[in-house]
Amino acid sequence: MDVGELLRYQPDRGAKRGREEDPDEVKPSRKERAGRNWARDEDKAPQEDERKTTDGAGSTDDDEVEPLDESAVKRMILTFEKRSYKNQELRIKFPDNPEKFMESELDLNDIIQEMHVIATIPDLYHLLVELNAVQSLLGLLGHENTDVCIAVVDLLQELTDIDILHESEEGAQVLIDALVEGQVIALLVQNLERLDETVKEEADGVHNTLAIIENMTEFRPEICSEAAQQGLLQWLLKRLKAKLPFDANKLYCSEILAILLQNNDDTRELLGELDGIDVLLQQLSVFKRHDPSTAEEQEMMENLFDALCSCLMLSSNRDRFLKGEGLQLMNLMLREKKMSRCSALRVLDHAMIGPEGSDNCHKFVDILGLRTIFPLFMKSPKKMKKSGVSEKEHEEHICSILASLLRNLKGQQRTRLLNKFTENDSEKVDRLMELYFKYLEAVRVADKKIEGEKHDMVRRGEILDDDLEDEFYLRRLDAGLFLLQLLCYITAEICNSSVPQVRQRVMQILNMRGSSIKIIRHILKEYSENIGDGKSADFRESEQKRILELIETL
Repeated sequence: MDVGELLRYQPDRGAKRGREEDPDEVKPSRKERAGRNWARDEDKAPQEDERKTTDGAGSTDDDEVEPLDESAVKRMILTFEKRSYKNQELRIKFPDNPEKFMESELDLNDIIQEMHVIATIPDLYHLLVELNAVQSLLGLLGHENTDVCIAVVDLLQELTDIDILHESEEGAQVLIDALVEGQVIALLVQNLERLDETVKEEADGVHNTLAIIENMTEFRPEICSEAAQQGLLQWLLKRLKAKLPFDANKLYCSEILAILLQNNDDTRELLGELDGIDVLLQQLSVFKRHDPSTAEEQEMMENLFDALCSCLMLSSNRDRFLKGEGLQLMNLMLREKKMSRCSALRVLDHAMIGPEGSDNCHKFVDILGLRTIFPLFMKSPKKMKKSGVSEKEHEEHICSILASLLRNLKGQQRTRLLNKFTENDSEKVDRLMELYFKYLEAVRVADKKIEGEKHDMVRRGEILDDDLEDEFYLRRLDAGLFLLQLLCYITAEICNSSVPQVRQRVMQILNMRGSSIKIIRHILKEYSENIGDGKSADFRESEQKRILELIETL
């Protein structure tokens, strides 16, 4: 039996996101783990007791656990350093004779397992740094025996558990600083490259590695950019492409990828340069004609869609999306009426919005996308609840796409779009006005409630500052104001077109409902005053000018 097989007798504690085969198995609490004897196997118990007695570290009796204080942790770390050094020395001295260093490797693995108890006292994490244990652990990530690396990964995963980190802010900061300084992500990625996921223990090691990265990025989000640059993004894309059956690790990869891309243009650009847009489109193409077979696979699909939407915030990635025939794939998903349809709509919205979406808008018309989008505008699908998308969200994405098309299309493509509003006795204008009155009422209800709250606050002598006004405005947007603004924008665009039939129909419906074009003007004016938050000053100025011109001609 070789060293690796012996080490694998260690009990499997499971990972953060649970790869356990038995879902009902409950992971012991940290307090229980503090008193656990990390024995490899009952058959090895006498041998292990003998070694522990010799070293003086650890207890051989589950019921008589030495209370953990600073001195006990220091002794444990010192034992770890001794065993690590001894194993390294023997491996150098007898590189071709495993029998000579096998015992020292088992001893090293034992103490790494015992060090899990330190996770119960994050206030003492500073000792790991002061006594150089963090650097020693990071050094072991390159150990010749992958089982030792996996044991270190398992320990780091538990030490960085997000709940534990929040128990001691000071201890957590010291540990994370030391890990970042020691290039932990780069070392973890190097280790990932050599793990074979067809071996269960090594697949667990991959899972725990991803858990460490999730813990660290959740505790300190700025690590995301560093992690991507240190080879993690490249490895994640390679793992997603790997021709392996769907499993918990692939799901976790999709989740980490979505996290790395949040609010980070550098990482989005890097993904584009690594042909990541193509990888995402290839992985999503599976769901064009087939629904995910499990809830976990559906979660992975949504993570990949989130990642794609995030990437499309960057204009250079919109070009890559266009060249990679992303529009065609999303259009097919809309037609196939599978679970991916709602998310495909979201992607199209991100691909077409703003002046950077102009090329995608023109191409969408060329691939006959109007035939797909207008039936969804006319009637919201009934099966949306399966995807967790509300009717309001669906209508928001559709109207945002139509607004982007009206904003960006020119020439023949714009004419084709406007002609759609005249088909079948202007039924699309009727639908547009139906949605307009629906959300006008929703905003009126929200406004009435907010005005009541403001009145109560003034009566109590409270001050309505700018922050509070912003909060009220966001609440109005959420209640339906954003969608109402889009509907008014679409109405203004089609009324100002060279199709008198459309304008007449809009005015006719407004008169029938006792409403007025003045309300649409007022909503658009408010929209122009609040436009472009987070956009450049030039963009804001040109958009405001454009909307004010629409209002004047309306």
